[in-house]
Amino acid sequence: MSKNQILQEKATEVRRDIIKMITEASSGHPGGSLSAADIVTALYFEVMNIDPKNPKKEDRDRFVLSKGHASPLLYSVLAERGYIAKDSLKSFRRYGSKLQGHPDMNKVPGVEISTGSLGQGLSVANGMAISGKLYNNNYRVYALLGDGELQEGQVWEAAMTSAQYKLDNLTIFIDNNGLQIDGNVSDVMNVAPIDEKFKAFGWNVISIDGHNFDEILAAVEKAKSVKGMPTAIVAKTIKGKGVSFMENVAGFHGQAPTKEQEEIALKELGE
Repeated sequence: MSKNQILQEKATEVRRDIIKMITEASSGHPGGSLSAADIVTALYFEVMNIDPKNPKKEDRDRFVLSKGHASPLLYSVLAERGYIAKDSLKSFRRYGSKLQGHPDMNKVPGVEISTGSLGQGLSVANGMAISGKLYNNNYRVYALLGDGELQEGQVWEAAMTSAQYKLDNLTIFIDNNGLQIDGNVSDVMNVAPIDEKFKAFGWNVISIDGHNFDEILAAVEKAKSVKGMPTAIVAKTIKGKGVSFMENVAGFHGQAPTKEQEEIALKELGE
């Protein structure tokens, strides 16, 4: 089996778990979790220097889920990678569970930073990247932002900081699915052109298909080779990717599927 086939199988399993978790909880954010599943799967299974048995090892690569409402995606990948028990996914959003609607760094192994308030993840990632340079650590920092999240002003203050301090150990992915809870990002508050804006802020920018593992992995390798500036990978994705009735539907930004819809979704995902 090829590397891409293995990653595809992992991503499909992650998508199945996302659907099961959110349906069981009758709450959660499926659309943006499914759209970024291929990106985060590639990072955790092919790119990042990490050790689930030693989640705090000093030289580990860091991942910041800036759009913290996509926690079902992060939990599913952490379970698939061995950080948490897969059975624990059933407790998602339950009272007393470690797996709440937004990730908690003090409760869930592998979660580097508690997130949820949109726009703040890049600032945190900057801090991690600056620390790495100050202490001559070779780890890299990755962050995932939503395109709707770019409407937050703090993102652009942080983007200036990344370039000012020449954070070439920092790579961010923009999950560019074009939708947010209220509809099209372009209608609510247009953030285009994303690539040109990051270039203007002093970033190296790479545009890819966020569901193509070859392009995801090649972009990461190219980012590693760039010196003196951070890299933004603008990944064109489909909100709700993998489930036909969720794809490109803004309503599934934060809407749980019914039991009947879960059955259809899992069948489409090969279960």
